[in-house]
Amino acid sequence: MRGSVTDEAEGPRRGHRLRRSASAAAAAALLLPLFTAAPPAAAGAGSGALQRAFADAAERYRVPDDVLLGVSYLQSRWDGHRGAASVSGGYGPMHLTDVRTALAGAPHHSHGDEDPRGDGARPRPAADPARGEGEQRAPEKLPARLRTLERAAALTGIPPGELRRDPAANIRGGAALLAAAQRDLGLPLGGDAADWYGAVARYSGAPDLGTATTFADDVFGVIRSGERRTTGEGQVVTLPAAPAVRPQRAQAARLGLRATDDGGGRTECPVTVSCEWVPAPYEEFGDGDYGNHDKADRPESQDIDYIVVHDTEATWDTTLQLVQDPEYVSWQYSLRSSDGHIAQHLDLSDVGWHAGNWYVNAKSVGLEHEGFLVSPDAWYTEAMYRTSARLVRHLARKYDIPLDRQHILGHDNVPGTTAGSIPGMHTDPGPYWDWAHYFRLLGAPLHRSAGPDGGLVTIRPDYDSHQPVHTGCAEAGTPCPPHGSGAVRLHTAPDQDAPLVRDPGLRPDGGGSTTGVNDTGARASTGQRFAVAERRGDWTAVWYLGEKAWFRNPRQQPTAVDASGPVVTPRPGLSEVPVYGRAYPEASAYPEGVPVQPVSPLPYRLLAGQEYAAGPRTAGEYYWATTFDPAGHKVVRGEEEYHQIQFGHRVAFVKAADVVVRGSGS
Repeated sequence: MRGSVTDEAEGPRRGHRLRRSASAAAAAALLLPLFTAAPPAAAGAGSGALQRAFADAAERYRVPDDVLLGVSYLQSRWDGHRGAASVSGGYGPMHLTDVRTALAGAPHHSHGDEDPRGDGARPRPAADPARGEGEQRAPEKLPARLRTLERAAALTGIPPGELRRDPAANIRGGAALLAAAQRDLGLPLGGDAADWYGAVARYSGAPDLGTATTFADDVFGVIRSGERRTTGEGQVVTLPAAPAVRPQRAQAARLGLRATDDGGGRTECPVTVSCEWVPAPYEEFGDGDYGNHDKADRPESQDIDYIVVHDTEATWDTTLQLVQDPEYVSWQYSLRSSDGHIAQHLDLSDVGWHAGNWYVNAKSVGLEHEGFLVSPDAWYTEAMYRTSARLVRHLARKYDIPLDRQHILGHDNVPGTTAGSIPGMHTDPGPYWDWAHYFRLLGAPLHRSAGPDGGLVTIRPDYDSHQPVHTGCAEAGTPCPPHGSGAVRLHTAPDQDAPLVRDPGLRPDGGGSTTGVNDTGARASTGQRFAVAERRGDWTAVWYLGEKAWFRNPRQQPTAVDASGPVVTPRPGLSEVPVYGRAYPEASAYPEGVPVQPVSPLPYRLLAGQEYAAGPRTAGEYYWATTFDPAGHKVVRGEEEYHQIQFGHRVAFVKAADVVVRGSGS
């Protein structure tokens, strides 16, 4: 969200009362992922052991092998995740949920203190400290979808601890649940995969028919297309393609699930996902104070240029409670981890308060994914990645948004608007979001697009095997558990022991960057493009925050691939040019009644001789929206134009008049 849904987030204007109900705050404590996981438990010796575990469980419980493999792929991509819980309390390849254990996890951690609206036209208020944490909800009152491990234990006789830690036992537990669902529907065990559609839909645990059938459709899509993967534990698993399988979708009618509430057709989602309408309130409090978003007329009034990926830093129930609080903030969509279910909160014509940068908010759609960035072993499910990718593809087609990392941003890639706002900007979804996998699902895989003389590189480590040390997940300075990452760390020299590059905006006191999981000062992220400054052996230097930044990029195990494209450099005669966090118009463009918004340079400089990958060119623009009545809102456009650039971990803007654009490598 911002780094945390439950942070002391700032409201949009003076007098805005950012309050959290005790019940909402209490719910944030539920299902916190475990920071300390058990050692990885193998399904047996050898790389084929996990495949055999699926075959054995399928035979024992008379579940078609491809059904068991397909369900597991949608939940975990066949990974055991070293016995750690997912963000919704699920364990192992079959994502068996165990709330009682998840509730014993570490306390919530977050980072950032930004104003989510990001508009200096409204002074930031103090958060209300009077709200307590309340009482935790008793586990027995939580929905059955969050307690499937205890039922699996009852069906199999396997102790809960073994179901959590041992992948083979976990697979048997999942097979037992599928077989029980098939029996409950009055259907025979065994047989063809097509006869198990209803049981697969039931396995999702979804309370509504749309989500359950979306999950089942995805499982059978995997069965038809086939998959092959090497898990994080080194186990090779294969699901052969079965394109002729035609599932019996009519079985879903036997589930007795409620229809999905789409708000009478108000949701804007592709037909291939389940989308529920959970509206964010637009209410006036008095004295000009209102929340929790702004009315607008996009895309007629302004283009939608960005999609911003967040994680919620809270559980699903807490997330929905907060977005429905008129004195909180808002975003367009939330996505549930366990089954990929989507809730929409705003009409896309309106502006949510989510990114900490008003220019980006006014031109973006915000997607909140249930998750916790500082819990590296608390994993996102394949089901959520897939529905999120479908939603983004749909929005990209609707609003003509390119599928690249210049337009599909993480919240951690959104720049601060002023020098003072940089240290408080949030860092989700963090280094453990799998951007490479996400872009494959988007149909825009990140791959080499030029030769070694292309002049640019696209950051692209192998997520599973690339495991840089991060610290601070549980406590400051303590190494996080080993985990795949899409982040590459940048040094001042081609040496692993050289200091990390320093971000003068993030640390104006002169302090250096760290390996902290929330420290973006010396980090490049998968999919981002940077101009090559130099190469030495296994090391590549790129231009980053005004200096050369080195990262290890060996030919045998590259962490970046060659690319080409437009770059910007200072115009001849200029030794340096300022860098901005927003593309606001010049003072003369503002009409009477709309205060001029300062175009404040950030504490960075783009120096002569340096190049930065260029993104879209845009005219300066500002959305004036400080009144509850949208009749007073105005879009201000100027003549001044800007180029978006990849300047550091976050994007930035430079004035077109200050730079020259040319092809990389030229």
